[in-house]
Amino acid sequence: MGGEGTNITSEPRFFIFAFSISENQRLIILTVFLVIYLIILSGNLLIIALISLESRLHTPMYFFLCNLSALDIMYVSTVLPKLIYVCHTGDHVMSYTSCMVQLYFACASGSVESYLMTSMAIDRYVAICFPLRYSLIMSKKVCVLLAFPAWFMSLVNASIFPYFVHNLTYFGLVVLKSFYCEVKTIMNASTSDNTFLKTTITISIIYIGVIPSCLILASYVRIIYTILKIKSSAGRWKTFSSCSSHLTIVVLCYGSAIIFYFSQSHEQEVVLSFMFVTLVPMLNPLVFSLRNRDITQAIRRRIDRRITRQV
Repeated sequence: MGGEGTNITSEPRFFIFAFSISENQRLIILTVFLVIYLIILSGNLLIIALISLESRLHTPMYFFLCNLSALDIMYVSTVLPKLIYVCHTGDHVMSYTSCMVQLYFACASGSVESYLMTSMAIDRYVAICFPLRYSLIMSKKVCVLLAFPAWFMSLVNASIFPYFVHNLTYFGLVVLKSFYCEVKTIMNASTSDNTFLKTTITISIIYIGVIPSCLILASYVRIIYTILKIKSSAGRWKTFSSCSSHLTIVVLCYGSAIIFYFSQSHEQEVVLSFMFVTLVPMLNPLVFSLRNRDITQAIRRRIDRRITRQV
């Protein structure tokens, strides 16, 4: 390992210590995590299946939503299975390799989500501000050019965090006061100087958080300005409802992330981190389906077809 200290383990082990539960509570927590995981998997798989099977949903907005659902599945699958294992066995220790893999995919997922949210905001901006040119501007090629770099750059850039974490110094069993291997928590558990890593995180936040959030904000300023010019209140509401689902997830996602990274309270960090990892992926299918007529109609059509076939 990088560093000049002595008695440094060549491959440290990490102890996940976000919560302490008794034997009686373990089954309850295990059931809760398992139910949350199954809800997230089933909800997002349903969204992907509907968008793939329904030709009416082959539009830019649902293309990005399909990407978001795939991302949510990847994100929670890097965190919740380990938590379920911890609750089942009581073994809180995670190997160095497992921790680095979890760290990598967690960082990549956060980055991809930010870029996808930005792409969805751009899509809503074009749809509302340039409705007559929407199909021309948001072509399949443009959608791919927005989505593919988001995945590629995020998966490449995420590799820098395991690299820098690898060069930190650790002594003995590393206690992480979190429920997964998160870069901020690992950095605080290290005994070496992490100034450079803090600088890297700050730069990453600018590219992953600040710039995308500014683009989203600019898009919605223009969207709101366009909506306010609509004369009828019914028309204004109908137009706004087309982007309300996305705006809800943006506020929840960015709000919890901002508070987490600037929080000084450990308890608050754990709660917000849990919300970011589980609540947002669980709410995505619900928000986009319950508040989206196209999705609900697609579900009804599928149910009607299944009933017709059985009859």
